[in-house]
Amino acid sequence: MKKSTFFGAFAAATMAASFAAAGTLDDVKAKGFVQCGVSTGVAGFAMADANGNWDGFDVAVCRAVAAAVFGDPQAVKFTPTTGKTRFTALASGEVDMLARNTTWTYSRDVDLKFTFVGVNYYDGQGFMVPKDLGVSSAKELDGATVCIQTGTTTELNLADFFRANGITYDPVPIETNAEGVQQYAAGACDSYTTDASGLAASRATLTDPENHVLLPEIISKEPLGPLVRHGDDQWGDVVRWTLNALITAEELGITSANIKEAAMSAGDNPEVNRLLGTEGNLGAMLGLSGDWAKNAIMAGGNYGEIFERNIGENTPIGLSRGLNAQWTNGGLIYSPPFR
Repeated sequence: MKKSTFFGAFAAATMAASFAAAGTLDDVKAKGFVQCGVSTGVAGFAMADANGNWDGFDVAVCRAVAAAVFGDPQAVKFTPTTGKTRFTALASGEVDMLARNTTWTYSRDVDLKFTFVGVNYYDGQGFMVPKDLGVSSAKELDGATVCIQTGTTTELNLADFFRANGITYDPVPIETNAEGVQQYAAGACDSYTTDASGLAASRATLTDPENHVLLPEIISKEPLGPLVRHGDDQWGDVVRWTLNALITAEELGITSANIKEAAMSAGDNPEVNRLLGTEGNLGAMLGLSGDWAKNAIMAGGNYGEIFERNIGENTPIGLSRGLNAQWTNGGLIYSPPFR
């Protein structure tokens, strides 16, 4: 590890510990909004329109947390972060949480001292190439130029893959996804590599998406999810269980369309009642109101609704649920019980 990298990691860990001790939930309540770190722009996941309004799959997690805390999904401000700046932004207290395409890894959890509160998208690294490059496998990219975001797990995975297959590449370093797409579209690199979901999002923004293909190889495990600072357990619980509420709501059949009726009826399903605050005291345990989960779900719907609206098969991104289906449908999306 380079000396500068070591001290950068050390500084991030030190800042994370000091800010966590202060108690982020109290700070968030005092200022009246959640400051959420997102990507600089990935279609379907986190993107700002011309008026600066953010929307997307990851943005929905931030809004759900704001709704859980304040009853208002608009009580959130967004900070765009790159692969290099995201961890410093969280550790320094510039943002209260990250909800962007960030992979849960050992070193980020243990060495940088961040707490990943769950996985909202199971992904893996892939490759996009122009059709006219004439390759059907990443193993055919020997000697290719590859656009790659710096400060990401993608760099290490790429090096490992090419080394393991006895082939070489020429990296074209980029800072943001937007720069990567621009460089790739301009022909500055033969291939763009990042999480497969990001590639699907990027292809959808190209002027000729039909002329670009995603190669079949998925070369890594990339569990993506929200994260907070180590030691900030109460705030971590708020973010963790907000995500779990969205997941559980889908499993229980609670949607943005029927949630008000479900909350009023106080039916025979105890977990529904606990989740929506019609019995028990789960909200008080978090330091929130009894209807915190109801508010979070109402902000943008359950996990499945958020997925389908932003990145699902009927959107330009066109992602199938796959590993991100509920566990009852053969996927990995699963929440601990609300009891």
